[in-house]
Amino acid sequence: MGTILKTTLLGLFFGTFGTTLGGILGIVIKRNSNKFLSFILSFASGLMMSIICFDLIPEALGISNIYSIVLGIIIGIISMVFCDIIVQKKFNGNVTATTEKDNLLKTGIIVSIGLAIHNFPEGLAIGSGFGASLSLGLGLAIAICLHDIPEGISMSVPMKNGGMKKSKVIYYVILSGVTTGIGAFFGAIIGSISETVIAICLSFAAGAMLYIVSGELIPESNKLYKGRMSAIGNMIGFIIGIFATTI
Repeated sequence: MGTILKTTLLGLFFGTFGTTLGGILGIVIKRNSNKFLSFILSFASGLMMSIICFDLIPEALGISNIYSIVLGIIIGIISMVFCDIIVQKKFNGNVTATTEKDNLLKTGIIVSIGLAIHNFPEGLAIGSGFGASLSLGLGLAIAICLHDIPEGISMSVPMKNGGMKKSKVIYYVILSGVTTGIGAFFGAIIGSISETVIAICLSFAAGAMLYIVSGELIPESNKLYKGRMSAIGNMIGFIIGIFATTI
């Protein structure tokens, strides 16, 4: 029980720290640089790809068969697609803004709901990662923490510009990261059942992160800035990720 509690607290810390830091940056920085945001997004994508290629998949293959790994990856991808459908179709369909400020405010709220949904499988990844090894769990937690920084920025900026009080913005930003701790709790419990379950959880995390990288981070990074900074950030993140996974 002590291990599950520690994993939950670590997931909660890293999940809320990244989004909160991003939220504070979004409030403090007067003029947000698209070039900087693009670099952060692409850096996080490169780091996450290293975690997928050199940690999650090899670790899962070491304790189970290829069929379990492929199944977990597919489930992870489908779960993230389902999360996107919920946010884009259901919640976006309810937005009927009358003014630009209302539109910005509701956009920020939609983003916060999306982050809360997306953070659960990320917490599941952390929980199952710690179930496999301490280094893998910490590597995943740090990568997800970095990934959450630009997401916190993307949440706080429209809320701030929509007229919401700064204290309330930070409150919602922190709240969106709590689901990471919940996911870590369930990941730690599920991962303690058997090695096959741990392998499926790890590959599930790989699939979820693969979707986040290819479906969100890279496209958004390229949309923000068309120059080479996006590619440079991606390569730097990938290289640093290689070093991180070999330590």
